[in-house]
Amino acid sequence: MLPLRRFAGACRRRGLSGIAPGAPREAADAVVVGAGVVGLAVARALAMAGREVVVVEAAPSFGTGTSSRNSEVIHAGIYYPPGSLKASLCVRGREMLYKYCAEREIPHKQLGKLIVATGVAETAKLDMLLKNAKENGVDDLQMMEGSEAMEMEPELRCLKALLSPRTGIVDSHSLMLSLLADAENLGTAISYNTTVTNGYIGDEGLELHISESKALENHSVGSPVSPQLILFPKLLINSAGLSAAPLAKRFHGLNQVFVPPAYYARGCYFTLSQTKSPFSHLIYPLPEDGGIGVHVTLDLNGVVRFGPDVEWIDGGKDVTSCFLSRFDYSVNPTRCSKFYPVIRKYFPNLKDDSLEPGYSGIRPKLSGPGQPPSDFVIQGEDIHGVPGLVNLFGIESPGLTSSLAIAEYIVSRYLR
Repeated sequence: MLPLRRFAGACRRRGLSGIAPGAPREAADAVVVGAGVVGLAVARALAMAGREVVVVEAAPSFGTGTSSRNSEVIHAGIYYPPGSLKASLCVRGREMLYKYCAEREIPHKQLGKLIVATGVAETAKLDMLLKNAKENGVDDLQMMEGSEAMEMEPELRCLKALLSPRTGIVDSHSLMLSLLADAENLGTAISYNTTVTNGYIGDEGLELHISESKALENHSVGSPVSPQLILFPKLLINSAGLSAAPLAKRFHGLNQVFVPPAYYARGCYFTLSQTKSPFSHLIYPLPEDGGIGVHVTLDLNGVVRFGPDVEWIDGGKDVTSCFLSRFDYSVNPTRCSKFYPVIRKYFPNLKDDSLEPGYSGIRPKLSGPGQPPSDFVIQGEDIHGVPGLVNLFGIESPGLTSSLAIAEYIVSRYLR
């Protein structure tokens, strides 16, 4: 957990050579940009494979973005197209995550989930989800009549339901804390408040320009940023989440045809003011445009949350603000007026004025309004032709569930 002024010294003490005067220029083995759950999982996996790893994070701590602003659900792998990275990495990641949490005593719970059809037109969609899940290797789902589901959950109203017994919840902060501890115990160095502003791909390989985040606070849009440190990594993992695509656009020498457009979808959560939960399972409606619907999740303290909704926002024009995560995470209390009728389709006894503003998160999406959902994009030299560079784009849900599997995938495919 090093400030930038000590970061170069840490590299030097590891035997990484200084290269030139001016801004310190240091060689590095493996650099991970972003200390979200995926970045930390990748750093841990690289360190376990014997690499000297440094993690660069623009925020003051780990996991302050998408990793800590989600439903904290361990997904089963139901929704994603067969053969997609989301499908394979979610199914593999779920098994890895349950095992890891059990071994490390990370708070988690396998609650199970009911996906519900509340109208006649929706019941056929449950059959499609069941078929899709089986093709993904999820073979423990149970189709239930509404009466069976409502016997399990008396407050629920539905015509049919699909039970996923392997869906659960996890304390994402405890998970990330454990991944960080594993990585640091294996020698990984991490520098917070540290922003990668540019990258260059030239004769010396990859070149990263790095500055303290506070140096960007009052930076004029459009003017060049003088780096305070230049790193030359053998391996670079761009796991910057919401700013992964904008950062890749600033990698000079990378063919920009390989950088997908970035879309941003904000989702708000509201909590139930009553103390006792009306449900013991997670309750999900059928998927909607941009998400999987305003659903019921429970945290490990029993707090009931409804969300997220989908609000498309413009998050990528000001790159510096994107790097510094200057997104609007406020929850407008009036948005709950749209929640009540949606929730009452499956929870008709929801009382007026029982929803309170909770929190919001922003999804780093690769498809916009009305477009089909995109898969994870994990690009290495085999795709873009740049040795040592691995870009991770569109790591939204089920990124938390898939985090350990994504790390395993990168190490097995791109480690050299």
